[in-house]
Order: sequence, then C-alpha cells, then structure tokens
Amino acid sequence: MSLPETISPPIARALTAKGYETLTPVQSAVIEDNIDGRDLLVSAQTGSGKTVAFGMAIAPTLLGEADMLPPPGAPLALVIAPTRELAMQVQRELTWLYAETGAQTAAGVGGMDQRTERRALERGAHIVVGTPGRLRDHITRGALDMSALRAVVLDEADEMLDLGFREDLEFILAAAPEDRRTLLFSATVPKPIAELAKTFQRDALRISAAATGQQHADIEYKLMSVPAAERENAVINTLLWYDSTNTIVFASTREAVKHLSARLHNRGFDVVTLSGELSQAERTSALQSMRDGRARICVATDVAARGIDLPNLDLVIHADLPMNAETLLHRSGRTGRAGRKGTCVVISPAHRKRVALSILRTAKVEAEMIAPPSAEAIDARYRESILTNALLSDAITEEERVSVDSLLANWAPEALAAAYLRLQLAARPIPEEITATEPDSPREARNREAFAGGTWFRISVGRKQRAEPRWLLPIICKAGGVTKQAIGSIRIFDTETIFEIAADKADSFLRNVGKNGTGEKGVHINAVDGPGERPQSRRRPPGPPEKYDPMKPRPEKADRKERYAKPRSDDFEAFMESPRPPRDAKPSKAAKPFAAKEKPVSKDKGKPKWSKPVAEGEARPPKKKPAKPKDHKKKRAED
Repeated sequence: MSLPETISPPIARALTAKGYETLTPVQSAVIEDNIDGRDLLVSAQTGSGKTVAFGMAIAPTLLGEADMLPPPGAPLALVIAPTRELAMQVQRELTWLYAETGAQTAAGVGGMDQRTERRALERGAHIVVGTPGRLRDHITRGALDMSALRAVVLDEADEMLDLGFREDLEFILAAAPEDRRTLLFSATVPKPIAELAKTFQRDALRISAAATGQQHADIEYKLMSVPAAERENAVINTLLWYDSTNTIVFASTREAVKHLSARLHNRGFDVVTLSGELSQAERTSALQSMRDGRARICVATDVAARGIDLPNLDLVIHADLPMNAETLLHRSGRTGRAGRKGTCVVISPAHRKRVALSILRTAKVEAEMIAPPSAEAIDARYRESILTNALLSDAITEEERVSVDSLLANWAPEALAAAYLRLQLAARPIPEEITATEPDSPREARNREAFAGGTWFRISVGRKQRAEPRWLLPIICKAGGVTKQAIGSIRIFDTETIFEIAADKADSFLRNVGKNGTGEKGVHINAVDGPGERPQSRRRPPGPPEKYDPMKPRPEKADRKERYAKPRSDDFEAFMESPRPPRDAKPSKAAKPFAAKEKPVSKDKGKPKWSKPVAEGEARPPKKKPAKPKDHKKKRAED
C-alpha cells in the first residue's frame, strides 16, 4: 500500500525506506488538506506515532515547495519535550525522518554539557529539540536565536504541566515570533492545556485520535494476584516464562528500583536501571545497552521511563501497582507501539487485588486473570526449548567436523546428549517456588476449606477498649504461636472480641495460650462454643427522637416539686429518734453521713499567741512592748 500523496516527497521517501506501509490514525489526521499552515491541538494515546505525526505536519511549513532545506542558521523549528530521554528520542526520530532534506538537528537537554550545546547552536541547526528548563536557559543567555522560528511543537504537553514547567513554557512561547505555527500534542486535553492553547494558539484545529478503538488495543493485559511476600518471586518467574527480547519492570520508588535490580542481577539477568538519581550519561548508557542487546531488562520508575521507545519491547511488568489509571496507561504504553503487539502483566499482592481491578476498570482495559508461572511449568518450557533449539537442525560445517568426530569417538551419544542438557539448564536462571493460588477466587473462598470446622475463641477486649484487628492480630499470634494465615473471621463487640482459628491449628493454639497467656495485663483468651450473638451497647429505643415543642405547656408546680424532689431515706425519722451514741464511741458507718461535724476547741482560746506554753528550758518569746507616746522625745529632753 502506497503512502498518501499529501506527504512531502522527501518525508515520504524516508518513511518508505524505514518500512512504513500504512499510517496510524493520528499520522493520517495531521496531513489532511484542510490543516495546511494551521495551529493544531492534537490528543492521541501513548505509542500512536505522535513523533512521526508532528514531523510530517511541520514539513510543509519548513520546506515549502522545495525538497531541501536552506543552509543551517537560526532554528526553523523548536520541539519541547518533558524528559531528557523523550527529547533525545524525538531528535533521533526527526534525524532519519528529515535525512533527505539535509536537516541539521541540535539538542538542549538538562544534564548535558551546555558548552557543547552552545557550539552546536552557533554552527546552526534547522530543528532544535530540548527540555523546557534548558531551552529557557539558552534563550536567556542569547545562545538560542528564536527570530527565524516557523513552528513550535509541544510534545506530551499535559506531562510538562504536571511536572511544573508551565512558567518555562510560557516564557519560551512568548519569546517565539507571533506568526509561527504552534502544535500541541497531548495524551489528554485537561483544562490547563485548553487554557494554554487558547493563550498561545490562533484558531487551532482540534484533532482527537485517542477515542479510536479500544485503549491500547495492541496490548494484552494480564492480572496476576500473588501473596505479598512472593511478589519478587512472581517477577522472576514472569520474566522466565515470557522470555521477551526486551522488558521494562516498573517500581514505585528509587529504593525499590535498586533492590529489585540487585535481586535480578544476582539471579543472572542482564539488568539496567532508570531512575531520577542517575546522571544523564548513565541514563543514556542504560538505554543504549537495551538497544544494543547487552541488557534485556530495564527496572525503572514512572518518570524516568516516560516517553522512551525501545526496539522489540514486548513485555511490561508492573512490579508495584501504579497510583492511578493514567500512570498505568503511560507505563503500559512502552509496548504495543506503532502497530506492534505487546504484553502487560500487573502483579498485585492478594490484599490489594480490588485496588488493581479498580485501576484497570478506570483505565477502561480488560485484563485476563492468570496464576503466577510455577517452577514446574517453567522447567517444562526450558526442556521444550532445548529440544527445539534451531542449532540442532543446522548442518555441520567443515571446521566443526573434526571436533564432532572426536567427541563421537570418545563419548557415547547418550553422554553427549546429557552434557548438552546439563549445559543448557545451567545457563538458565532457576525459577522460584510460588504458592499456588486461584486467581479468579477471592481470598475468603481460597481459605474456606482451611477454616472448615475451625474453633472460636474469645479475647476480653472490645470496642470500649478501642480494639482493632491491626493490634489484636499480633497479640493473638504471639499468644497462640500461629501466623495470621491461621486466623479467620474476627468479630468485635462492646466488651469482647471473638475470632476463628483454623481447625488444624486449634489444639496447639489452645495449649500455647494456656502456657504463655496473652502478655497483656487484664486480657485473657478462652475458647467459646461458637460465634453466636454477643451483647451490644445500650442504645436509644427505635424510632425518631422526641423533638422539643415550645408550645407544649409546662407541668404544674406541684408536679415539678414531686419530679425534682431529692430522694430521702426511709428510716431517716427512726434514726433521728434513736439515742445518741456516747462522745467517746466510734460512730457507725450508717451514722456517719448524719453526724454533725464537731469543731476542735483550742486550748489557747482567749490567750495571746506568745503566752502559749513552752517546753521546759525553751526561751519564752518576748512580750510586746506598750506603745510610746508621740511626745516621748520632748519629755526626755525636759528631764
């Protein structure tokens, strides 16, 4: 099938040389006759060929009627991408797409040597590709001349706004000539993207290629539910089962990337990593190792792997669940790109299976429930691949004939076959043992048989003691010497909690509880007949509460006295008529509330404080002197 005639001839020849026979929907939409010279706002899903699409869209603006571009000088086109890897990938794609036009490309990417980039800009370039921060820096320093720009392309515009590049984008677009074309490509068009387009585009044509067909129709989704402790074992077995040429394994944090890559490397896998802490040179080297075949597995975080396109990437594994549906689609979009088929495996801990199903449902993708590959199944696949190895059917060359004859003369064919089998198996990683689970059944159904005929126990704490399963489980496990897998249903009541222990663990649990206790003061565990019903807290009787009615008359005064009267003891009068006990007798408890409290009588009442008796030999305090008359000095002088 020939390519459309609306494509510029040199671009069409480059596409044919690259093996393009058909175009994707977004590529076909941007080369229609009615969009020549107009601004575009394009939304298309990840992996739909957007780079080639905007390369074809700006070709008429850059080339006009000519097949060759003028000598390089000030840039004619500027492409802005959110990440370093995506910017360098776009530069590679545009290099081969514009190879027959004599185009020179230059990059302005954070993390690279600025002096090298400035020298490339001084030599001249037709197309400049870069990240927002570095491009703004080149513009501020006068290294990037924006005066001749004819087109500006924003790739993954929604991601750039999410990463906080809005101010840089506005600065770059404001520095570009007003008569340039502005093309915005985005997976989605939220409100911030619409506002950006309204501000910096003129009469933009809206093209939506995201709703054509099913989301990621070329990707086969699998959901694998495993015990939380065996998640890494499931990753290893999945890699061995699919044996893909290139694979990306996504983890949520940098530390998780380090840990998982070290585990895979120790198991014999060729692994590289991508995370934000790596330098640009290290990230470029890692991707180049994947392209050269020196590594087959890349363990990466979400941001580091956004937008990268690796050849023969057939498998994506979500070792950690994505945060939302958008992250799931961006991760999975690394495979199944531009018409290629791919597989996406979501590995979910058993307790988060519902979360995984909710994310898949929000992303509008259907996933097949599968069990993790077992060690026996992987070993059987090993042996099958050994028997069908293509090298066994190749003819023996003359150089090999002497060695082959020597081996047959010295060893029996059975010994040679056994040695070949051993060598092949030794070169392959050993699969991990994984607990067999039924992926289409919930956890309660899987454990139903284990708890058939289980024994119920009671622990003496409930809601009033703020009992919760998260702190009850450690107490129960420690007291009974069991794991939480042996504990079934837990029912919390007001003053107690009952729980179920698996039938095969009940006897040992009871012995350990009797021997060790709970270790908590006032908390006891004992067996009960069954779940039954437990007393609940005292509650208000059913029905709506009585509302206050201001028009309702108040009760009569006599009724109020009777209602609010304090209760009196029935034998109060009898007590008053009873004889009073002697003073030196100890009052009874019954008489205590009614006994008058006597005030102690001071022996020194009526006497001055200094006349208080003192012990023998102790000095008596001086007596208070009488007040002197006011004129005592005058009388003394007269005397």
